[in-house]
Amino acid sequence: MAQNVLKNRDEIKEDDKWKIEKIYSSNDEWEKDFTKLKNEAPKLREFQGKLNKPEMILEYLKLSEKTSRLAERLYVYAHLKSDEDTANNENQARMSKVDSYMAELSSYSAYFVPEILSLGENYIKKAIEEVADLKEYEFIFENILKEKDHVLSKEMEELMAQVSDCLDAPSSIQSMLSNADMTFPKIKDENGELVELTEGNYSSFIKSKDRVVREEAFKTLFSEYNKLKNTFATTLSSSIKNFSFDARVRKYNSCLEASLKPNNIPVEVYKEALSTIDRNLSSLHRYISLKKKMLGLEEMHMYDLYVPVIEIEKDHIEFDEGVKIAIDGLNPLGEEYLNIFKEGINSGWIDKYQNKGKRGGAYSWGSYDTMPYVLLNYNYELNDVSTLVHEMGHSIHSYYSRKNQPYFYAGYTLFCAEVASTTNEALLIHYLIDKETDKKRKLYLINQELEQIRTTVFRQLMFAEFELYTHESIESGNPLTASEYSSKWHELNVKYFGDDMVVDEEIDIEWARIPHFYSDFYVYQYATGYAAASAFANSILNKEENAVDKYKSFLKSGGSDYPINILKNAGVDMTTSKPLEATIKRFNELLDMLEENL
Repeated sequence: MAQNVLKNRDEIKEDDKWKIEKIYSSNDEWEKDFTKLKNEAPKLREFQGKLNKPEMILEYLKLSEKTSRLAERLYVYAHLKSDEDTANNENQARMSKVDSYMAELSSYSAYFVPEILSLGENYIKKAIEEVADLKEYEFIFENILKEKDHVLSKEMEELMAQVSDCLDAPSSIQSMLSNADMTFPKIKDENGELVELTEGNYSSFIKSKDRVVREEAFKTLFSEYNKLKNTFATTLSSSIKNFSFDARVRKYNSCLEASLKPNNIPVEVYKEALSTIDRNLSSLHRYISLKKKMLGLEEMHMYDLYVPVIEIEKDHIEFDEGVKIAIDGLNPLGEEYLNIFKEGINSGWIDKYQNKGKRGGAYSWGSYDTMPYVLLNYNYELNDVSTLVHEMGHSIHSYYSRKNQPYFYAGYTLFCAEVASTTNEALLIHYLIDKETDKKRKLYLINQELEQIRTTVFRQLMFAEFELYTHESIESGNPLTASEYSSKWHELNVKYFGDDMVVDEEIDIEWARIPHFYSDFYVYQYATGYAAASAFANSILNKEENAVDKYKSFLKSGGSDYPINILKNAGVDMTTSKPLEATIKRFNELLDMLEENL
C-alpha cells in the first residue's frame, strides 16, 4: 500500500534505497579522497606555458582526467547523499564543501583552451603524429580549434568571465519577480472556499473540471503579470541584448549561430523545424476542434486547454508491478537492453520512495566511475511508471556511453540528452495503448500521448518562433516594447491554435512568465529531441532492419562526435524534416484513434 505517513530516511528498507555506499562506504573515505584531490589538482597549474611540447600535452590530459574523475566521484556522492535528506546538516555541509571547491578546481586549467588555440592547428596535427597516444584526443582538439575565430584574447576572456554575473542579471531579476516578489489574489476553489493563488497551485487550478475555477485562475494570474509588463519587457530585452553583445564580440553572424555553432548544429536545423511545424499546424487545429467537441463547449478558450478530456480512476501500481509493465513496454529493445534494465533495478541504481527531507522530482545522475543512479519519488500511479522508464532511459544511455567511450567522450550533449529517455516513454505508451481493451482507458492513454506531443513539440516550437523573432528584431536595431512582445505572442497563439480557439487577451502576457527565454535558443531542443526519439521508436516498433542495433549505436556514442553526426550515423537525420514529420504523423494517427473510439 502507499505510504500514508511520510517515513524518516532510516525507516526505508535498504532494498528500496540506492546503493551509494558503493561510491564511498564511509564519510572518512570521502574525506580522504577530498584531501587527495586538493593535493593533486594544483599540479595542473604547473603545465601552463609548457604545452608547446607534445609529451606535456599528453601528461596534462592524463592528469586532467585523473583529477576530474576523482572530483566527479566526490561531487556526485555529496549531492546524492544531500538529496536523500536535505534536512541532514552533515550532508549539506559536505555538499557545500565540494561545491565551493569546484570553482577553484576549474581555475587551475583555465589556460588550456587559449594555449591550445595559440599553438594552432598545424602544431596539433604534428603533435598527434609525434605522440601516438594523443590520437585518442583528436576530437577534443578539433572541437577547440573550430571555435578559434570566436575565442577572445586571454585578457578579454578574463574580462568576459568577470562580467558574466552582471550579464546574467536579467534572468535572476525575472526569477525573483515571478517566484518571490509577485503575489496573487485569492480565488474560489471547487468547494467555493477562498484559496490564495500561487505559481505552484496554478497548474492544478487550470486543469480543474469546474470551468469557473480555471477561468478565474487564468485571468487572475495573467492580470498580475500584465501589471508588470513593462518591467518584464525591459528585463527580457536586456537579456537578449546581452546575448547579442556576446555573439557580436565573439564574431558570430547572429545570436542563433552563437547558440548552435559550438555543437556544430547548422542554423538550418532550427529554421527547418519551424518551417515543418508551420506546414503542419492543421493537425494541431484538428486536435483543438476535437477537444472542444469532447469537452462539449460552444467556445474553446485558452483556459480550457489543459483540462483532461477523459477522467479515469487512478490505478494503484506497486513498484514491482510497475517494473513488470516497464519491461513489457520496453520489450522491443531486446534481451541485452532488458538485462541492463533489470541489473539496474536489482543492483541498487534506484532510490524508490519518498521520505522526510528527500528532494522532490526525479533524475538520473552519476559519474564515469559510479553506477548511473536514479532518484524517484514513486507514488504508485501510472505516471510513476512512465517516470521510471524515462529516468532509466537516461541511465542506460549513460551506462552504454561509459562502457564504450573513454572518459572524455562519455558525456553527451543537451541536443541528444532527452532522446533515450523519450524513446523509452514512446515505447511504453505505444504498448499501453495497443494492449488496452477498456474504451475509456484507451481514450485516456491516447490523449496523454497527444498532450505530450502538443506540449513538447508544438508548444516548444511556438516558443522557438517567438525567440527567433525577438532576437532578430533586437539584432537589427528594433527595440521591442511590452506591447510588441504581447502582440507577437497573441499572433502566434492565433496561428498555432486555429479558428476553434478563442485567444483570450490575458494570454498575450504569457511570454513574461517563461524563464526559458533567458536561456537563448534552448527550447527547440525539446522538440528535436522528441522528434529523434519518435523516429527511433517508430523504426524499432516497425522492426526495420537493424533498428535496435542502430539505436544502441547511438546510446554507445556518448559525446564522441557532434550530436547531428551521432544521430545521423544511427539513422536519424536531423538536418531533414523527416523525424519531425514522423512525430506529426504519429500525432495524426492518435487523432484518428481518438475519433474512432469516441
